[in-house]
Amino acid sequence: MISELCIYDLEDRRVEVLLVHEGIIEAPNWHPEGYLIVNGDGRLYRVPLQAPVLEPIDAGFAVACNNDHGISPDGKTLVISDKSRTEGSCIYTLPITGGSPLRVTEDVPSYWHGWSPDGAMLAYVGKRDGRFVLLTCPAHGGAETCIADTFDHVDGPDYTPDGERIWFNGERDGRVDLWRVRPDGQDMERMTDDRAVNWFPHPSPDGRHILYLAYPPGTQGHPFGLDVTLRLMSSDGGPAEELVALFGGQGTINVPCWAPDGRRFAFMRFSLSD
Repeated sequence: MISELCIYDLEDRRVEVLLVHEGIIEAPNWHPEGYLIVNGDGRLYRVPLQAPVLEPIDAGFAVACNNDHGISPDGKTLVISDKSRTEGSCIYTLPITGGSPLRVTEDVPSYWHGWSPDGAMLAYVGKRDGRFVLLTCPAHGGAETCIADTFDHVDGPDYTPDGERIWFNGERDGRVDLWRVRPDGQDMERMTDDRAVNWFPHPSPDGRHILYLAYPPGTQGHPFGLDVTLRLMSSDGGPAEELVALFGGQGTINVPCWAPDGRRFAFMRFSLSD
């Protein structure tokens, strides 16, 4: 498998391939100091924008990381989801430069997806009583709060830049739409209503747009290896614009991937090796 780490420019409507890797790397985050963070084979890597290469990040014992990782609002802390020491994915934090992980969530499995803009709270999904639900907890650890548990499955929660809403994808009656809700669980709103299977909404840093991944109708779960599209919609809802068609899915934009200026975002696309 060939992985292409790409950047999309909203002004030019143009894709730039930053790095080509033989093997699978996934889920880019964008650090304000000019590098991306990706995962591959259970480990994390830094990719400088000016000289793209995979630079390993020392995450201590955490060598079974999945693609649910991210960067704190102040850029100083990395959050990861790893199962090196637990039966299911557990959320940890560590310094952005690497170091020993500190456990955040007691219950597993837990998969990180969003950090509140004030740095105080984490949004994540966890399997509780047989269902995946939307949860929050303090970034330093503590009691978790269930925000949404009336869906068959939820995933991909991400905060708006003002902290007033959490966007996520929710499945009901066999269809997956994008939703938003206040952090206290109030004012639940469905934001898409089409035949696509919509996942991983990411509000832009300026609050104007939502970037998301659209699977073909009838897709079950969020698999890897399908023809998918990246779409952009207004944060108020309404029709979406198709930006890129690609081969991917799982690993393409699982986590926040916008550049701090809101004019670009990073994503992964894939192709079969010769």
